[in-house]
Amino acid sequence: MERLEEQIAHLLRAVDDLSDTVARQDAEIAVLTRRVEMLMRREAERESDTGGSVTLGNEKPPHW
Repeated sequence: MERLEEQIAHLLRAVDDLSDTVARQDAEIAVLTRRVEMLMRREAERESDTGGSVTLGNEKPPHW
């Protein structure tokens, strides 16, 4: 009986540790998702401001 109680205690601790890990990862994913969305909006705005054209390495920007 003691052995079973010990195993249950270890399993409960493992479940708690995994739950903490999942909660932390969920928060990190939410932050990263917001950052990606922000970067995508910025890039879309930048593309619309420049007319969607791509500046090549040997071309000077239009303000030159």
